[in-house]
Amino acid sequence: MDAKIDAMVGNFAEENAKKGLRVFVAGGSRSGNDKLYVEEAYNLGRQIARMEFKLDFGLSSSGIMGAVAKGVLDGWKHNQDKASAIQGITTKEYYSLYQSDEIISQIEDVIVAQTLEERKQKLLNADFVVFAPGGVGTLDELAYDCVAMQDGLLPVKPFILYNVNGFFHHIVEYLKFIAAEGFADPIPFIVVDNSDELSIVFRLLKLRYIKTDSTKEAYGQARQLIYELPYFVKKKTDSSVHVEDIYEYMKNVQTQGDAETQSELANEIEQAYLEKEIERMYDRLAKTGRDTSIVSDKLTNLKKRKKASNHR
Repeated sequence: MDAKIDAMVGNFAEENAKKGLRVFVAGGSRSGNDKLYVEEAYNLGRQIARMEFKLDFGLSSSGIMGAVAKGVLDGWKHNQDKASAIQGITTKEYYSLYQSDEIISQIEDVIVAQTLEERKQKLLNADFVVFAPGGVGTLDELAYDCVAMQDGLLPVKPFILYNVNGFFHHIVEYLKFIAAEGFADPIPFIVVDNSDELSIVFRLLKLRYIKTDSTKEAYGQARQLIYELPYFVKKKTDSSVHVEDIYEYMKNVQTQGDAETQSELANEIEQAYLEKEIERMYDRLAKTGRDTSIVSDKLTNLKKRKKASNHR
């Protein structure tokens, strides 16, 4: 990384220290059937607060979004700037449905948009976007943001899929498929499987994310982070190992190391990436097997119903 880029990263970090980067989180207003979803949503909120990021969301005190908001509020308890930790953005129709509760009453910064379209545009003013498990509303947000970014209506920015319990497995495969078939541009989603990986991604973004109007540069930044993330996950063996130290070591080797050391590092990064991809492939195979089993059971039941119907 040259001096110019170092300076840009330093300026971005300084700006963050003053104002705080904003994270838009889209997720469900329901909790889902597995308590892990809510637990990890709360952890997401705590990670946002730990990084001193600010949360932008659609104003909800229930389900996944309520858990994220609670995590942020709990994480900012001892910070004097707690009042501005969260910005809720909703429409007047939805706002009239909310009843004040423990979470809603603590959110002082509320923007009431005139339309859902305006609400979406205001939410996308955030620096990063995280998609947590949710229903059709979350899916709608995901599709809208992908189209807006692809059509140049939205600056390309990091999109993170919080893949709790492999929740986004089918969506990721579908998005890859439509891109491979030529119906969409590939979108570099940063997929994280748990709050530990999410923490690493947040720290890496804070360290080296450079705001740019260039789609190509933004895409390249995201792709590089995706490629190197497994190396950081592998090296961060416990809380005593800091992402910042790993980052500095990488930067020093890549800029000042001899050819042999640089080659060894490049190989380590490649191996970690391949190991993670192999792990994900096995996970996909397991989910495909589960899907096949479900389809097989449904087919068996349909045949039984058809047979019973024929004998009436």
